[in-house]
Formats: sequence, structure tokens, C-alpha cells
Amino acid sequence: MNDPQVQAPVRAARTSDNAITAARNSGVATVPAAAVSVSPARNDGDAVEVGAEAGLMARLLRLWERDRFPSTDALRPLFAARSTDVAANRLAAAWCQSYTAADAKGRRAMLTMLAACQPAEQVDGEAVARVFRRFNNQPDGLRFLVSLRADMLRWRKQVSGLPALDNTLEGLLSAWFDVGLLELRRLTWDSPASLLEKLIIYEAVHEIQSWDDLKRRVAEDRRCYAYFHPQMPDTPLIFVEVAFATQMADNVQALLDARQPAQNLDKARWAIFYSISNTQPGLRGISFGNFLLKRVIDALLEDLPKLKSFATLSPIPGFNDWLGKLDADAVEAIVRDKTRERPRQRVPDGARWVARLSRAGAGAGSETVRRAGQKLAVHYLQTVKNGQPVDPVARFHLGNGARIERLNWGADRSSKGLAQSSALMVNYLYELDALDDNLTRLGEGKPAISRAIARMS
Repeated sequence: MNDPQVQAPVRAARTSDNAITAARNSGVATVPAAAVSVSPARNDGDAVEVGAEAGLMARLLRLWERDRFPSTDALRPLFAARSTDVAANRLAAAWCQSYTAADAKGRRAMLTMLAACQPAEQVDGEAVARVFRRFNNQPDGLRFLVSLRADMLRWRKQVSGLPALDNTLEGLLSAWFDVGLLELRRLTWDSPASLLEKLIIYEAVHEIQSWDDLKRRVAEDRRCYAYFHPQMPDTPLIFVEVAFATQMADNVQALLDARQPAQNLDKARWAIFYSISNTQPGLRGISFGNFLLKRVIDALLEDLPKLKSFATLSPIPGFNDWLGKLDADAVEAIVRDKTRERPRQRVPDGARWVARLSRAGAGAGSETVRRAGQKLAVHYLQTVKNGQPVDPVARFHLGNGARIERLNWGADRSSKGLAQSSALMVNYLYELDALDDNLTRLGEGKPAISRAIARMS
């Protein structure tokens, strides 16, 4: 995700199946503009006709909704206790159909009404859970609920009562999307073009730059996996990309360089997880259960039994934003040499440190600035709020049983890497025998760290 990062923005441009097929058959080095599909051109008459038809459908929908759901009382049967209540189940089907056909304004109004009629006396959200189970029982109901939650997250802070609905739905989706229920599939260059297209669209950590880049990520000396739910077999939920090396990787530009020769997998001892991307906004915050990467590790060991170690090369997406909000005293408390009797005067605040570290990360900084930056980053990675690491990528990997192993200076000098974390990246180590112990430590508010990280603290 690496959150996975947690959330992949869907790119407006979508690559056509024909373009991917053509790339397979030719040596195209970059993604050309012609390879990105564009809506077919229409003449003005067509546009007017389509617009008139859309307007008519919208008016009909408003009339239908007005008559079908005139008040909150009309929706109360959805909360009925009996799952076999025919009238309530028919109402659920009508509501789902209406919601799917509505525009954003109509959907928000429908969610507002649904939130308004949830029983105030319900215990543990059970009445609301009945509503979502009714929705789930509709054809393609799980996909509908994932889309519904994306809208709920969008309007969560604007619609009264919506957080309670969302909390209940999040709990249900967490159970329905447990990693043990998901199917793990490997992607290769011969995978369906529609699936490779989704990898291009949803890659959230390191954007795919060219056909060569895409082909490299699914090559024989790499591994790319996708998780699927049995009820959404055509929709990848998470992409996991893996490289192999003789030692733990410390630079993502070198790792992603499509010009690098293919690795000899017989000599590989390290598996490096360098990109994990969620594809569904409606599943944001869903943990998928612990040990999501453990299943991938099991698949890797079955395929490549000589592998000995498993680590990530991960971004630190919240670091600069966190640091930029600290005042001078807070920064000084972290970076100050504890042997000094008095704190220094007129020290820079967090925003000025972000500027310093960004210059240093690009290769123009002193060793003193570098050491201070490492201290700040290590402090940030270990910061826990409400029992969870504040950094989303740290939250994911530590929540899967990893430990913070090593900090890498100047590891991602892309514009995104400099903007997010001043080019800093981190390795999370997955030791299979230590996963449970690491989770226990995290539950106590003390993330597992290596000795090298402890020395920087």
C-alpha cells in the first residue's frame, strides 16, 4: 500500500489492451501518447443527443427516487431484524439500484437519509450491519459495498451520522476481506492485458514509466503478485512487487533501472518488496488481517527455496509533512546531543529543517545535517498514536510483524521521494520466526527496531 500506499490514485488515462499487445510484439521503449486510450471522438450532434438522454434519465431518476424514498420512514424496514423479510430485501435491492444510477449529489442525499434513520438505540451497530448484509446479498453486492464505502469516506466529515455507518461497514469488510479468504496470483508479461493495464493504473508507490519498465517488473527474475476476492475475481485488490538481490537493497532508482541485467536467481538470497499498492479506495483502512506478506513469502519460498531473507525498500510518505509542523523546541528536543547541558538558541523549526533535508537528500548537505535528519526520521518511524504508528507504511509493515531495520539516505531522489521524505527510505525486515513477537511489542506501543536504528534514536 507501500501502505499499502495504502491509496493508489486512479490515473485518468487508461492503457488499451491493443497497446499492451503491440508493446509485447515490438520493442517499444516508452509509453507513447497514442498508446493511451481516449474516448472516441463525437460530433456535436452526438454530444447533444447524449446530453439530452442523460438529462432525461436524471429527471426520471429524481422522480422515481422522490416517490420511492419519500422519507426516512420509507427506509426503516431495511433495519428489520429478520434477514428473510421479503419486503425489506426488496427495498434493499431498490435502494442499491437507485444508488448505482444516481449522480454524486443524489448519492450523497441517499446516504444522508440512510444515516438519519439508523436506530439510536442499536447495540454495537447491529441494526446497521443488517442493512449492509442485505446489500451484500444483492447481485455483485460486495463490489457495491466497496464502492459505497468509497463514497462514505469521501463525505464522512460532511454528513451527520455517516461515521457510525462507516465504522460498521469497515468492520464487516475487514471480516469479508481477511487475507485468508483472498486468492494470490502471479502476474507475468503473458498475463491478460486488462490485468497489466490495472497494474499501470493503480501503481501507487513508483509510477510505471514505460513499456520496458512494465516488462521489467513482471520479468522472470522479478515477481509481481495480485490478491483477488472470490466474489470480485476480475478486480485485483492489492499488487505486491518483488525484486531479488544478494544483499538488502538501499536505492530505489538502481532497483527500478530497466537497463540493469537480469538477476541470476540461483545467487539471490534476498527478496525485496519495493511496491505494495491498494487499488480500491473503499478498502482504505481495511487491514486484510495480519501476515498479508507472509502468504507472498510462502509463495516465494515454494518457488525459490534458496531465499534466506525478506525485506522491503519502503518510502516514508508522511515524514516531511510531520516534520514541517514541528516547532523549533520540538525539533531541538529530538536532534540535540543529550550530553549538552543547555539547549542551543535560535534553532530552526521543522519547516526550515524540511528545506535543509531536501537539499541534503539531493546531494547538497553536510554530515551534520544528515545525522540530524536520520535522528528525526527514526523518531518519526517509532511515533505511535492511538496504538498505531503514525506513518501509514510503517503501520502496514509493523502491523504485519516486520521490524524497522535500516534507514537509507538519498535512496529515492525522484521528485516524489524528495517531497515526501527528503529522499530517505527505510528497510523493514521480515524474520519469519519473529513476526509474532514483533506484533506483541507493537501492541505494547514499542515498535520492533534493529540495533542500528536504536543507535540513531
